[in-house]
Amino acid sequence: MNSTLKAMTVGRLTLNADTAADLMTRNPVSISDTASVREAIAVLADRGFSAAPVIDKSGRPVGVLSQSDILIHDREQVEYATPVPEYYAKSDLTTESGETLGAGFQVEKGDSTQVKDIMTPVVFSVPPDAPTRRVVEDMVGWKVHRVFVADESGVLVGVISALDVLRRLG
Repeated sequence: MNSTLKAMTVGRLTLNADTAADLMTRNPVSISDTASVREAIAVLADRGFSAAPVIDKSGRPVGVLSQSDILIHDREQVEYATPVPEYYAKSDLTTESGETLGAGFQVEKGDSTQVKDIMTPVVFSVPPDAPTRRVVEDMVGWKVHRVFVADESGVLVGVISALDVLRRLG
């Protein structure tokens, strides 16, 4: 076991990047602040992301939507329509396509909540020319898993996740 530990500790890891631009994933997938929560869930699930930046109409980051934000919202917001009274005829319990709804079904109310209503409204960002040391120190100091890279006009141009930093270690 000691020989295994020694083998693992030989050598020093170096971050093979000089600036935020070297670390970042360019043109990150973002979510509009006016998108519905259901649309945002589809984006995150389909892409396998744990979070995404939220942008306004001008492309500027205004927050972050994470899986945690969605879970908290879902836990607090799920409501069900009242059950169908027993006096409705069986024919009333069919969908437009003719599918019969069995006993004990529930109809979920549509959620019209927008992303801006549940996102974390804080944007941790750095400029593209920020030194990597600053990026890492900021991520640790802010206790965040990702920082955004915004150009001089405040437009989102990239994102740096903890995984992006780890990928550049060598």
